[in-house]
Amino acid sequence: MTSEKEVSFEEAMMQLEEIVEQLEDGDVPLEKAIDLFQKGMKLSQMCSQKLEQVEHKIEMIIEEGGELKRKPFKGALDETGDLGE
Repeated sequence: MTSEKEVSFEEAMMQLEEIVEQLEDGDVPLEKAIDLFQKGMKLSQMCSQKLEQVEHKIEMIIEEGGELKRKPFKGALDETGDLGE
């Protein structure tokens, strides 16, 4: 795959949704399905990283008196990639 330009979170999510729709339709040849899956994984990782960056920024904003009042977002992914509900 060629290197992808930096896309916004919203653009990445739209691309990811399109990939999921194509794969769910099932009318994609195997090789293309593998390529779409790989692209989807990269987009998913990029979105996850962007969300982590935003969470870190929010934590820094609400930091008071040297103590970080961290409360995980409901539905946020934990270290294993599972939803921490």
